[in-house]
This record gives sequence, C-alpha cells and structure tokens, in this order.
Amino acid sequence: MADTKTVRVKVPATSANCGPGFDCLGFACTMYNEFSLALTEKEGLNFTITGDGAQNIPQDEYNIVWRSARYLLDRTRYGAIYKGGVITMHNNVPLSRGLGSSATAIIAGLEAANALIGNEFSRRDILQFANRIEGHPDNVAPAIFGGFTSSVVYRGRVQTFAFLPKLRLKFVAAIPDFTLPTRVAREVLPDKVTREDAIFNISRASMLIAALMSGNPFYFRNSLYDAIHEPYRMSLVPGMQDVFYAAKKNGALGATLSGAGPTLMAYTLERDHIAESVADAMVDAFEKNGVKAAAHVLSLDTRGAYVYS
Repeated sequence: MADTKTVRVKVPATSANCGPGFDCLGFACTMYNEFSLALTEKEGLNFTITGDGAQNIPQDEYNIVWRSARYLLDRTRYGAIYKGGVITMHNNVPLSRGLGSSATAIIAGLEAANALIGNEFSRRDILQFANRIEGHPDNVAPAIFGGFTSSVVYRGRVQTFAFLPKLRLKFVAAIPDFTLPTRVAREVLPDKVTREDAIFNISRASMLIAALMSGNPFYFRNSLYDAIHEPYRMSLVPGMQDVFYAAKKNGALGATLSGAGPTLMAYTLERDHIAESVADAMVDAFEKNGVKAAAHVLSLDTRGAYVYS
C-alpha cells in the first residue's frame, strides 16, 4: 500500500471537574490545538511542533499523539502496515495548566489515525480508547463530543452523556505562569473522604447538572463548591481563594479549579457582559499574591474534535 494522505484535526481545550464533579464532569471551550498526521509504511517519525511548550514535547515514539495513533492502529490490520508517520502540532492550549492539553493530543492521534484507515471505529470507540490512555474520562469526553459531558465507568467501559446547557455561559480562564503536573496535584489528595464530604459533592454535582439543563442561574451559582479536591490543592495555587473571591465580587456565578490546575475558571452569564471585568479582577488578584497570570474569555465549544483534510 502507498503512503496515505495527510489529515488535520482540531481539538478543543477542556475544563474538568467543574467543582464537585471530580473525574466525571467537564466541558469543552473555544481554545484549540491543531494537529496533522500522515502515516508511512517506512519506519521513522518526523515532527514539526510549534506554539506553547513546543520545546518540552517529545519528538520520538513517546510523543502522545503518536502513542495514541499507534494504540488505535495496533487494534487493526493496519498496525503491521504503517510503521512511521509525519506529525505537526500547533499548541494554543498551555501545557500542564489544567486545560486538557494531554487530552487534545490523545484525541488528535486517535481521530487522525482512525480517519486515515477509513473510520473503522465510532466516536464511542474512540472514547473507550482515550479513557484507557488518559485514565479518566473528564477531559477526553468533552474533547471528543463538545459541550458539557457527564461520564461514568461501568464494567470497564465509559458511558458519556454530552449536552448543550440552557444556561448561556461565558468562561474566564485565569492561567498562571507556572505549571502544575497532574501527578503532583493528585498526590496531595486523601485516599478516603468522609461521608459528609461525599454527600456535599454528590448534592452539588447533581444540582449543577440540573441547573445547566433547566437554565437556572441561582441553582448553578450554589452548585460550584467542592469538598474533595479543591481544598487540598489550594496550597499548590497561591492566591486561589482570593482569585475566587475577586471573580464573584465582580459578578461571576462562581469559579473552580480547572482540572488539576493551576488555571482557575470563572463562570459568567453571557447576557451580563461582565467577562472582561471578571478577567481583569482575577489577574489582579493573582498579581497581589505574587503570581503573574493571563486571562482568556472563552465560550462553550459545541462541536468537539473534528477531522479535515
């Protein structure tokens, strides 16, 4: 078989947990990484990587785009045919900041390889593969489907409900100028939580979904609090509580730690037109705590990852 064509993939950033929905809730937002992949029968990899953190991304078989593409190919007859590839990556999503940069790479590799072999796998199959690679579905699910997603793992398989909320939201991502690896952020978490904290999170995660589906901002405002991961990670993000307070003082419905952090995500009603002032307030609050940060006003991505040639 001759070498295949090149396909391009655009994958949105994601914000996981949304406060109380640890490892199960997430949404996709309008910041994107872009990738291309061509498969070759000849061994060897060629990379062109630009954008945020380009110098820190492996350019060998350990590259997560290639590992993900290889994972899919090895489940088909094409695994024995295609030995190498040509990969380009342009990163707008900052690395190790809690915005799903690794999920974008995983989904890109899977989606691109799948397209190049004739789409043998469905999006639900891609979800299963991505979850096995990433280890949890809260980032990969919204990156695939767009919108908000709620996921459970049942008998080893992920089941994801993806939906577009009735609440029209704008998001403010306040991104500090330091990285926080997910591994480090997980190490500070306790092995067990109390019944009281479990009930606290279950009730708020349930209310969050109800508020999004009904379009009720009052209930949404009261659903963003968390007891099982944010309190323990607060020491890793200087000024986190002050930034939350600044966002709410300037009209945000609330704010959460985005994924494992250190990005903090504020939620505002689109109709209020206050996102820019919330962004300024969050950056100022970080600065008062000795942290340089940049804020981005984002919308909900409603499409998820898509392939084009």
